[in-house]
Amino acid sequence: MDILSWLLGALLVLNVTLATVVIFLERKDASATWAWLMVLLFIPVVGFILYLFFGQNLSRRRLFQWEGIKKIGIEEMISKQIMDLKLNSFLFRDQITEKYKDLIYMHLINNDAVLTQDNDVKIYTHGEDKFSALLSDIESAKDHIHLQYYILRKDELGKRLLQKLILKAKEGVEVRVLYDEMGSRGVRKKFFRDLIQAGGRVEIFFPARIPFINLRMNYRNHRKLVIIDGKVGYVGGFNVGDEYLGLNPKFGYWRDTHLRIMGSAVQAMQTRFILDWNQASSHDIEFDSNYFPKHSFDGAAGVQIVTSGPDSEWEQIKNGYIKMISSAEKSIFIQTPYFIPDASLLDALRIAALSGVDVRLMIPNKPDHLFVYWATYSYVGELLKAGAKVYIYENGFIHAKTLVVDSEVSTVGTANIDVRSFRLNFEVNAFIYNDKQSKQLTEIFQRDMKLSTPLTLEDYQKRPLKIQFKEAVSRLLSPIL
Repeated sequence: MDILSWLLGALLVLNVTLATVVIFLERKDASATWAWLMVLLFIPVVGFILYLFFGQNLSRRRLFQWEGIKKIGIEEMISKQIMDLKLNSFLFRDQITEKYKDLIYMHLINNDAVLTQDNDVKIYTHGEDKFSALLSDIESAKDHIHLQYYILRKDELGKRLLQKLILKAKEGVEVRVLYDEMGSRGVRKKFFRDLIQAGGRVEIFFPARIPFINLRMNYRNHRKLVIIDGKVGYVGGFNVGDEYLGLNPKFGYWRDTHLRIMGSAVQAMQTRFILDWNQASSHDIEFDSNYFPKHSFDGAAGVQIVTSGPDSEWEQIKNGYIKMISSAEKSIFIQTPYFIPDASLLDALRIAALSGVDVRLMIPNKPDHLFVYWATYSYVGELLKAGAKVYIYENGFIHAKTLVVDSEVSTVGTANIDVRSFRLNFEVNAFIYNDKQSKQLTEIFQRDMKLSTPLTLEDYQKRPLKIQFKEAVSRLLSPIL
């Protein structure tokens, strides 16, 4: 009995100590604090272990530094663009881009996101189309291939991609592959043995320092970037795996959105890759003009490459979403697999809907994460009450992360509308200031509506108590999902 009492007392002290850390030292937001306190209260021992793996605070730790930024002139470009915007002397190529100069300025001054206006942007929504184009561009590579994915599987698609990379490495092309350990947890470096032997390099983001124990597993590099010869860049929602070709019977057809960019925005994508690579590798990438070739592009799209992560001072991509939403005059079209907004973004959408803006949200009809799925439905109800329209995508699984406002400005990237993407994951989005691509994304949304079922407020209010209970529990946990 004495031993049991001692253990219970020690457990109580441990819980109080950890609660103190959560509240006073980590300085999380209030919702996340209460969620962790609930976990610690109801599952003390397991909660402590979960906190070790998922609760540590990485914020404001500077992870990414690269002196080569000075050599490519980004600092000078940023300073000049900021000054020109302040003096209203910035040369905008079209009225739509100029209309969103406040959004551009915010990304520029807080995220070093240079605006480029010479980009050609192609949109892919089918996995076969995206990977066909990607593999073709890889075949054409002459100097280097920089490839980064959150999920990279060793299935048929992964092997096809790997074989292409091996062939290019044997030709003398520099090949670098960076993947996230948690997202690609079924992959080991030996999968890339032939690539490494051919001269390619492979690195892992935040690998476990102790086998099977990764105390940074909560912080995932969710970015998907490919840069080829410094001229072509890919960014968006597709990872590398057979399911992204619609070959997983659990999900069926995989509906995603990805961009192929040719233009000066590729240099910003290149910089992001180099920063991530140098964080993960002991073999740093040094400045080389081949990575930043000087070309004149004849594209017309304004693009900013915006990143965010748990080490950032600001939740920059989320702030970009809110700024776009608050600027809407006619319509807001959103596609996301997870909808777990924080109070600020939810309020922005509700205010827009209550103001008469046509707010439309599209989410999947099937879960890949159950708690996230039910939390999504909880927040969906808030939008329905404000008059927004909600569509449940029925033709497989929708994984796209897109936001389009007034068919003028849009963003496509890796960031979902959830707390994880805003605060815990390393993400990257392209913000596009061009009505051609924005109208195309609007048309894609409208086409997907024909494959979706509208969710009405009446139907939502008829859901059984069992579902309401699942939503309530999931919503309480949503700040730490």
